[in-house]
Amino acid sequence: MRLTVVGCSGSYPGPDSPASCYLLEADHHGRTWRVLVELGNGALGALQRHADPLAIDAVLLSHLHADHCLDLCGYYVLRKYHPSGPQPRIPVWGPDGTAERLARAYDLPVDPGMTEEFDFRAYDGTFQLGPFAVEPVPVEHPVPAYGLRITAAGRTLAYSGDTAPCLGLDRVARDADLLLAEASFVVGGDNPDGLHLTGADCGAVATRAGARSLVVTHVPPWHDREVALREATELYDGPTTLAHPGMVREV
Repeated sequence: MRLTVVGCSGSYPGPDSPASCYLLEADHHGRTWRVLVELGNGALGALQRHADPLAIDAVLLSHLHADHCLDLCGYYVLRKYHPSGPQPRIPVWGPDGTAERLARAYDLPVDPGMTEEFDFRAYDGTFQLGPFAVEPVPVEHPVPAYGLRITAAGRTLAYSGDTAPCLGLDRVARDADLLLAEASFVVGGDNPDGLHLTGADCGAVATRAGARSLVVTHVPPWHDREVALREATELYDGPTTLAHPGMVREV
């Protein structure tokens, strides 16, 4: 399973990165499957450096804040009006209400909204997507949100989504080969409860869960990314890196 970071800026696009978007690829039955985890604002343009947008097999959304889903509006236009003709529907997995949320975002009537372009599906237990077994786990955030455990060929990527420290996050991260964890807050800041992780929280959960490597992501442009990395490495002694656009990791 190959992870490519398309965008990793937290909360909004930064000067060097779109908002959240991660491309997962794995071979299955003679072809390469490509799945997007998130498609936040600014990510659709950058995605085209790494993959043909028409070759994406599915999209997985952790939650419905703009920095994780809003470029589905542009993706809807691309798939609906492409010169080669309307494209086949692809699955878009997310919390309940994803179809309605995106219809409103593009000022479409809810019926049909984007349902002729996307096959919207609500998370309800583990499911198979080509080579990927996907386990969505509810996590703590002000809106319905999920962390994702994604396994292919015996290797597991754990993605925190946006979350505060919680038992769900520990479940997502357990024994993962790679934990991709957000660090929107810094230690000592005026951090509201129930919202996000610090770099220290990322390191602590990686250690507690026995994750074999850690990638810190979703640092907002107003924070110093190196601070998030330092906080994480103070509490986790495994391989730790900062996500950056274009980064490729074999999981």
